Amino acid sequence: MSHPASPNGTAARHPLLRALSLLAPTLLLAVTACTGAPADARADAEPATPQVTGPLCAALPTGTDPGNPTFLAGQPVDQALRWIPTLTTFEAALRTSGVLADLPAGTSVTVLAPTDDAFAATFSEDNWDDLMTHHTDQLRTLLKAHLITGTHPIDDLATAGRTTTLDGVTVTVTVTRTGPTAARLADRADTVCADYQATNARIHIINAVLGPLPVTADGTDHRAH
Repeated sequence: MSHPASPNGTAARHPLLRALSLLAPTLLLAVTACTGAPADARADAEPATPQVTGPLCAALPTGTDPGNPTFLAGQPVDQALRWIPTLTTFEAALRTSGVLADLPAGTSVTVLAPTDDAFAATFSEDNWDDLMTHHTDQLRTLLKAHLITGTHPIDDLATAGRTTTLDGVTVTVTVTRTGPTAARLADRADTVCADYQATNARIHIINAVLGPLPVTADGTDHRAH
């Protein structure tokens, strides 16, 4: 059987071939758009490895160890704090008080996180347990003295010279040494490993507890961690 002649030849007799011929220019443009970006632009999209600084950093997870700075940079701040082994007391207090959970969704925060040793030097075991169990309002006030709205590298805080914590108190920030920078807060606490990053957060580990509560440890009743 003979077929009638077609002005489009083979393409007219085969609809699939005709569709592919029409799509070819579009596919070519799409491939060009995907591969045409400069290599430098694609490289700029790679996140930089967080650089933590301070004398305590060498004793904390590094490289590919669980809890290393690069891993923590992709974690929510409450989860990141759980991975830093010297912050168990502070992390538990934040979790118990619900202070972080009360922040509006998407709020960025800078955390001034005292070490376990800092809490042990400030509170006896009984005092701390009583605060955690029976004095939630005082605990929340204490923790707000360690939180700042916004994500602030330690160099930026030191350059500004002061900052205001969530409890409304203005804290002085002074440089104690350079290369890398170490800072002193409220003339009481020094940064010992600064500039951890987390999702919408910066974490600076400090060696003393801030806030209005009195020192209660007498040097003989340290809590075990």
